[in-house]
Amino acid sequence: MVAPQPTALLFANTDWYLYNFRLPLARALREAGYRVHLVSPPGSYAARLSADGFDWHPFDFARHAMNPIGEVAMLLRLVVLYRRIRPTHCHHFTIKCVLYGSIAARLARVRRVINAITGRGYVFVAGSKRIGLVRRAVVWLYRLCLRGTDVIFQNDDDRRAFAAAGMLTRARAHLIRGSGVNTDRFRPNPVRTYERTPVSVLFASRLLWEKGLVELIEAARILSERKISATVRIAGEPDPGNPRAVPRATLNAWATLPNVELLGHRDDVDRLLAQADVVALPTSYGEGIPRILIEAAAAGLPLVATDVPGCREVVRADDNGILVPEHDSKALAAALERLALDPAMRERMGARSREIACSEFAEDRVLAATMAIYYEPTRELICTTP
Repeated sequence: MVAPQPTALLFANTDWYLYNFRLPLARALREAGYRVHLVSPPGSYAARLSADGFDWHPFDFARHAMNPIGEVAMLLRLVVLYRRIRPTHCHHFTIKCVLYGSIAARLARVRRVINAITGRGYVFVAGSKRIGLVRRAVVWLYRLCLRGTDVIFQNDDDRRAFAAAGMLTRARAHLIRGSGVNTDRFRPNPVRTYERTPVSVLFASRLLWEKGLVELIEAARILSERKISATVRIAGEPDPGNPRAVPRATLNAWATLPNVELLGHRDDVDRLLAQADVVALPTSYGEGIPRILIEAAAAGLPLVATDVPGCREVVRADDNGILVPEHDSKALAAALERLALDPAMRERMGARSREIACSEFAEDRVLAATMAIYYEPTRELICTTP
């Protein structure tokens, strides 16, 4: 008797995320004999996913909705979709997909559920009373939804925080640092000139307040006042589905600064990195492993980031970059000034970044570790302590 073909369902909150972060995993699953279904709200990347031969299913939902009736209706639609696809494995990314996807998978009797925790996110870093109430509800939901599932963390700080809050009871916890980087696509620019000016400082991420953009702009002002020859280049667009997106009017005001350049949305991050001298990410967002940092490391660049979980997994202080405190524009400016004025330091740190990316974050290593979870038999592993 021939065993039925295994079926994997990958669910994320945008088709952009699936295409840019999880396409290698989808391809690896297909090569391993799985039929792969991709689920996300519709967007401009859906056609690319379908053109790659995957079964893509549109599933629209408000990422930050709070209407209980609408949320229940959305969950029921998801259950219907899961029952129609009948996956053997479900893999969920981002907080709402993890919570709702886990419930839908349980109701649809999916055999194996894998949940990726890609950082704690806005609900765990915001300090308002309203968000505090939401946070308590989310913790309760995590405790319910993660039971009996495989949970992948990108850094150990997040794993410890989840365990301390009792969210990993009867869950199988794994540590896989990041989603991997293609070290052939992202590689050092062979004609990079370390003596050139102005030094190009690249920020490439979602344009959210928590990503440290206010501190970066203030650091740019300080560098300008000090006559440091450096240009801050910002790649990205406001996220209309996120309440913490930087408004367009604010971005337009920043663009008037003499050493700030707004690049808008870009798909050619490898080209931007080839043109950069330093990559900065002064985030306080609660990242898993910031993708831009491992891409920049693979491109052989020195890194400047905040000393927070996720960032310090990639940036080693005074080795391949500089770590600065959160919300400290003066420390950020000082770090950028050090690198701008010291070409030898940039070259040394960039070479070390490349070594770290290839040895610790290469795509094939991450894929092998992830596929091992799909292959291993379900086992009981209770994670209740930090």
